[in-house]
Order: sequence, then C-alpha cells, then structure tokens
Amino acid sequence: MNQITVDQLAALDHPVVIDVREADEHAGGHVPGARNLPLSQLEDRLGDVPVGAPVHVICQSGGRSARATAVLTARGVDAVDVEGGTSAWIAAGNPVDRA
Repeated sequence: MNQITVDQLAALDHPVVIDVREADEHAGGHVPGARNLPLSQLEDRLGDVPVGAPVHVICQSGGRSARATAVLTARGVDAVDVEGGTSAWIAAGNPVDRA
C-alpha cells in the first residue's frame, strides 16, 4: 500500500484529500480542502472519488484510511494512505478547517 506522512502531505501543492471519517468527525476539524467521503459509504459512492491524480486518504489515526486505500487501490484508483491520520496532522501543527 502506498503511504505518505503528514509532513509530506503538507508539502504538496493542492493535493486531493479524501477524509473517510464520519461527517460529524470531519466537521470537527479536517485537512483544508479535504472532501468527506465516509468509509461507511465508500462502496456506494465510488463515483465521487476524483480521478486523474493521486487521492490521499485520511481518517483519525490511520485504520479506516488504510482500509479505504485498499478498497480504492483494488478498484484501480491511485490511492495513498496518510500515516497517523488527522491526529498526526494536528499534532504536527498543520492548519485545520472546521465546517
């Protein structure tokens, strides 16, 4: 499985980020620009996954994003798991959107 650290993600220009946490978790704080696509809905919403660029998948700590990355990769998506999730993103002092 392809993985990236939060520091590597923060260094990218305009990465495509999918947050697979539930909507209430996403609203509580997420990587700026991250699209919310809960793991519980992923199979039904595969058409909502952007194509044409790597998709960086994040959750709270890395478990759900690893599962989602495996699902997406099996379907031909260039998916990259974000190690440590949103917890690591926040701990590293990166910006957070709330909404």
